[in-house]
Amino acid sequence: MKYEDPVLFFYDRGGFVLCKRMSEEHEEQEQLLFLDEGKKKKLKKEAEKAQKRGVCYISRVPPGMDHVKLRQLISQYGEIQRIYLVPQNSSSIDRVNDNNKSRKRGGGAKAQAYSEGWVEFASKSNAKRVANLLNGEQIGGKKRSQFYYDHWNIKYLSKFKWDNLTEEIAYKKAIREQKLALEISAAKRERDFYLKKVDQSRALSSIEERMKKKQKVQQESGGELSVAPQKPPVCRQFPQKKPIAERERSKPQLSKDVLAGVFGGS
Repeated sequence: MKYEDPVLFFYDRGGFVLCKRMSEEHEEQEQLLFLDEGKKKKLKKEAEKAQKRGVCYISRVPPGMDHVKLRQLISQYGEIQRIYLVPQNSSSIDRVNDNNKSRKRGGGAKAQAYSEGWVEFASKSNAKRVANLLNGEQIGGKKRSQFYYDHWNIKYLSKFKWDNLTEEIAYKKAIREQKLALEISAAKRERDFYLKKVDQSRALSSIEERMKKKQKVQQESGGELSVAPQKPPVCRQFPQKKPIAERERSKPQLSKDVLAGVFGGS
């Protein structure tokens, strides 16, 4: 007798409906578990590799140097994973470009300036060795290079991971977005306030113009401007209480003879 997988049925209003066989569902679950295990192993390997990596901090990036040139110069000392450079503000970029006017006149591209950066090495030992070897040293290379006379400012960051950098970048980005949102909302409030005042001013101006036109028409026709009768002002009076001193003075006082007789005086 040939064994067949049991078939699942469930009741749906008008009758029973055929579902997948149990073996098919079991196979799908096994495939999902296999994929989950594969992802877990991959993530575990990536985490182990990340623990072995080291990060160096570059406090000053020479003018005109980008991540491509930086990788080219440092990769000869060790394997590099990732590089992140912080762009300078517009005023700093303008100063750098002013120093390179001759290059721009010759048709050169406008260079992006960077203030600081981080370099991730494949191993901590390489990161430490590169920081100890290059810090304070002249970049050198070919004398025609624009970085020949610049010096390295590099430091190894102990117990610092690339995730810390990404978290800091995300935090700063969120702060910038929040600050920008506050500035935009403040600008909108100022705009709404200004528009409201403009509308009020226009309304008052239109009222004044209508009044002037009305007065002019009445003057031309020889009539007088009708003034609505004003009601007399209402003056209300409330009873006031007298001060204590006045009340005491108004009371009748007993004679000294009567008081002496009461208290046994002679």
